[in-house]
Amino acid sequence: MALIKLAYKQIIDASAQSEFEKNVFHASYQEFLLKNQTYNPDRKFKTFTALKAHDGRANSLHYKLGFAVGHFIETLNHKIPALTDNLGKAISFETTQFELIESNIDDISAHKVAIIYATDTLTLINQLAEFMILAEGDVSGKNTADTFILKMQYNLSVISYQEVEEPAPMVLNGRQYN
Repeated sequence: MALIKLAYKQIIDASAQSEFEKNVFHASYQEFLLKNQTYNPDRKFKTFTALKAHDGRANSLHYKLGFAVGHFIETLNHKIPALTDNLGKAISFETTQFELIESNIDDISAHKVAIIYATDTLTLINQLAEFMILAEGDVSGKNTADTFILKMQYNLSVISYQEVEEPAPMVLNGRQYN
């Protein structure tokens, strides 16, 4: 048994399908066009990669563009839109981080961003192949807990892991009690 936190990285690009993804895509691109002018007043650098190579301060665009999409993330009600358990229930997140992967001031189709969702503490009760049996919160001291099953998949990672010691069984007069 272990206490873990998970992170899921949702990549959003020109192929965005959901309303949420489309809103994040367009709002972050418009903000990129606006904010990159600070580091690129002559429009000399077309891509985010070139801009970062020229001026390391352009890395602050990750943070700055995150403000432009914050209100869309709030509408998710702390549910990761692209990650569900085996019954189709959305997994909850505690925090997010916005990342500008690439963009181009002349080509919106090159714009690519990511939102990294991090869960609160979960108890990893067991693992069966690529499936994790989890419970919300720390249930290590309890005899029963509501659980759910989540499949390990691309863009999902364990970002915090703490082994929980199982209490030693109590032995009284030769009888074992758990």
